[in-house]
Amino acid sequence: MKYSNAEFVFPEELLRIIQEYVQGELIYIPKPKEAHLKWGEKTQSKSRVSARNAEIKSLFRNGVSIEELAAQYFLSYESIKKIVYSKN
Repeated sequence: MKYSNAEFVFPEELLRIIQEYVQGELIYIPKPKEAHLKWGEKTQSKSRVSARNAEIKSLFRNGVSIEELAAQYFLSYESIKKIVYSKN
């Protein structure tokens, strides 16, 4: 998050209206809801994790143990268990 001076961002009339509510303080102005990205959309992390989890499930169905998968993917036993037993 970066800091911007309101004097350089808002029109003078709008700045005066804002100053009726707050002066000399930092204020966060959120993005509109429709501008928010869901987790992983910007970097494709979500798709990579989904592909990894599908691979883990496939290996488990083919007989690879949870302990072996945990070691292979550097995840905890509990994390592998959640992946292989999830319905997704």
